[in-house]
Amino acid sequence: MRCPFCSFEESKVTDSRASQDSVRRRRECLKCAHRFTTFETVDLTVQVRKKDGTYEDFSQEKLLKGLLAACYRTQVSHDQVRSLVSKIASDLMAGQVREIGSSELGVIVTDALKKIDIVAYIRFACVYRRFKDIDEVVEEIEAIVPKEKN
Repeated sequence: MRCPFCSFEESKVTDSRASQDSVRRRRECLKCAHRFTTFETVDLTVQVRKKDGTYEDFSQEKLLKGLLAACYRTQVSHDQVRSLVSKIASDLMAGQVREIGSSELGVIVTDALKKIDIVAYIRFACVYRRFKDIDEVVEEIEAIVPKEKN
């Protein structure tokens, strides 16, 4: 690890702590003795096949951003969203998935959101499924919300 102060190539780890998505390490440069922090994350090399045929790297941050927008002003906490993103990424790694279609990923996310919060699910589904008009949205709501019996 290169020192950000003097660019010396060697440092020693003085403290290491695991967090939910990464490992935080305090390092000390062996030349200038300055201390600095590094964060190590797992490199998830899953390629997402988009609808237009192009590929892009799976991004936990991109998924987090989309889910936070869908969950805005709902009962879903920021921690729940982060946990969901971590679970989806972990499931992809555990399954040793190298490539996944954006539609398959969308189904995984919407199925998980449906169990957490219906409003967040509808918001995410509106973007993911690209509903053409309000009738499609109403059909989706009617399909997931049980009708009241009078």
